[in-house]
This record gives sequence, structure tokens and C-alpha cells, in this order.
Amino acid sequence: MGMTMTQKILAAHAGLSEVKAGQLIEAELDLVLGNDITSPVAIHEMDKMKVSTVFDKDKIALVPDHFVPNKDIKSAEHCKCVREFAAKHDITNYFEVGQMGIEHALLPEKGLVVAGDVVIGADSHTCTYGALGAFSTGVGSTDMAAGMATGKAWFKVPSAIKFNLIGKFSKWVSGKDLILHIIGMIGVDGARYQSMEFVGEGIASLSMDDRFTIANMAIEAGAKNGIFPVDHVAEAYIREHSKREYTIYEADKDAEYEQEYTIDLSNLKPTVAFPHLPENTKTIDEVGEIKIDQVVIGSCTNGRLDDMRIAAEVLEGKKVAKGIRCIVIPATQKIYLQSIEEGIIQTFINAGAVVSTPTCGPCLGGYMGILAEGERCISTTNRNFVGRMGHVKSEVYLASPAVAAASAITGKISCPCEIE
Repeated sequence: MGMTMTQKILAAHAGLSEVKAGQLIEAELDLVLGNDITSPVAIHEMDKMKVSTVFDKDKIALVPDHFVPNKDIKSAEHCKCVREFAAKHDITNYFEVGQMGIEHALLPEKGLVVAGDVVIGADSHTCTYGALGAFSTGVGSTDMAAGMATGKAWFKVPSAIKFNLIGKFSKWVSGKDLILHIIGMIGVDGARYQSMEFVGEGIASLSMDDRFTIANMAIEAGAKNGIFPVDHVAEAYIREHSKREYTIYEADKDAEYEQEYTIDLSNLKPTVAFPHLPENTKTIDEVGEIKIDQVVIGSCTNGRLDDMRIAAEVLEGKKVAKGIRCIVIPATQKIYLQSIEEGIIQTFINAGAVVSTPTCGPCLGGYMGILAEGERCISTTNRNFVGRMGHVKSEVYLASPAVAAASAITGKISCPCEIE
């Protein structure tokens, strides 16, 4: 039996001619990632190992992004810990205030991940890099520590689910709507410890930002990773951002999949995940009258340039509804600067939104947008668990930048088509 894309990448990094689902392997790592929440734990664990230094200072990325600029003394101490570790070990890829960005948008932008890589990160949304044809997955801080020390990690080879994409999106439909549709279809544990592998002619119409969004939320279906084949769009992105050599892996024709789905992109509608799980989805025409208090446009899921452009297109010449707080967060400094140059930031401010420096802040209920009791937020983030953005009696609705921006104008969850 043949191998999937993920299995081929893992086999190559384990020095094996083939691997099978369920097999335990030790694989060489191309990159180990940590942020300001998870890295301090990993650093303390590495101290216990009594190793003198990291396995490769060029293959570790440390990105304080959750509570930066620091919101309090505790977050400042965490960042200090990471900063001192980076200095001590001369870590090449350390990005803090001024150079920072949300980690899963920043690393591809910096060219640190390319096709064929194996990447672990002490953050569950590390699966984002599957958009580039890499195997990337989230791990715990102890595994991050072991990865920084040895350059290796143990994996159980995942089985796979194939998603055959056909057709093209209609206007106002995007990668966020597709992944919410899939999670609503298979559930938050529908791909548990499996690889979500996307194939089909429909991929050609997906932007890289769409693909990053889709791979980013594979974890919300319980997946080990999400991955896309490397086509001319992905290759162009890699060549633009990185000087590293890369390897393209393709699934064998006789690769084995646990399940297969075919999804016609042209049939999808803007989709919203209701509280308190990403699987609790409704299409925009099923939503009804849901008034909101806050809008967040940003995060590692939807803070990229395409997202900024779409939100600005909706908000152009419009005003945020009275009483609505609209918070926009470009995911990196480069995206922020490009948004300024294109007049996007001006559009947001003229509409009555506030624009933040890059941070994960509100996504995890950290800062820059905490919800009070009874408040509702529509957000382009990735999770809407109980208390995710603040009070346990608040509510988070997940949606695309287009729907979030339209909702900011109307004060209720709305389709952009309603305000055109």
C-alpha cells in the first residue's frame, strides 16, 4: 500500500523507506517553535536535562506574541525568560516587539518553513504550515524542550482523511468558510490524530492565505495536521519568501485513506460557528437575529493581508454601528505596513474601528478585547469555547473577515451582501 503526503515526509525524516499508520518513529526536525506562554516551561524543562546548548540555533524560532507588548508583570517575566534564553544560545530567529508578529503568520513570511519540512511547535495551531506542503504539528512544552535539545521528536504516524475540493468560491466565501463547513460536517473530533489531506482541482483557486487558514484550523477537527499539495501557487510563495531548498512530496495513487469527502466550493455559503464549539455551525441564511457587542478581525487564522483587504472592502465608506467595538489586528509588522501603504488602516479608522499592534491578545482572552458577562463577539479567530474571550457567560461566534466586518456595520451577525 502506498503512502500519503504526510507519511512520505515522516518516512524521509525518520530515514525509512516507508512508514505505516500507527507506527512509532523518531524524526529529524527542521524547526522547533515556541511562544511567550509555552517557551518558559520548555526552557525550564531543558534546564533539567543539563544540556549545554540547543541542537541548532538556526532551527529554533521563539516568538513572543500572546501577551505582547507585555500586559502585566507576569507576562513581562515570561518574555524576559525567553529573551534571556535566546541571547544565551544566540538564537537566530527570535522576534519580539518591533520585529514581532503572530507566530503562524510570521514564520512563513520570514521563509522559515518550506515544503517537505517537519516542524513542531508548542502551540496547537502549528499545523498552519501544512499549507506549504510541510508536516507541522503542535506539541507540549516538554516535547519542545526535547526538540530544542536533540533536534528530534517521536511521532505516531497518522492515518489520513482525503478532502477532494472542486469548483470555486462564490463572492464573500473564503477558506474560513470552508474549514468551518468541514468542522461542522465531521465534528471537533472527526479527524482525531489523523492527517487532513486536501486535494483536487479546486485548490488552484485558493489563495495562500486561504490555505493557511484552512490548515491552521485542522486542529479544531482534532487532526494531527492538515496539508496541501505543492502547486505553482505554493512554490511561488516559497520562492518569494525563502532561499532554502525544499522538497515536494506527493501522495501515492494507492495511498490509503480512512475516509474521503468531495466538497464543491461553489456550493458553500458564508458560515458561522455558534457557541461553544467550532462544530456548531450555521450558514449565514440560518443565523437569524444575533446582536453583537464586539468584532475582532485578526489572529493566526485570519490576520493576513487578504483578510485585511476583504474587511476593508466591506467597511469602505461605512461606519461601525453605534455601541459596537471593532478591533482589527494585522498579524505581522509587514502586513501592518502594507495595510498602511494600501490605505487599509485609514479605511478601518475612518469606519470607527481600532487597530492594534500584532498580538494574539483577544483570541485567548488575554487582553485587547476581553468580554464582560453576557457580551457577544463575532471573531475571525479559531476557538469559541466557554470563557475563551473572557467571562464564562460571554459568547464567541467564529466567522470570516467579510462576515465580521459586515456585522460591525449592522450590529448583528450579517452577510456582506446585505450592505452592498
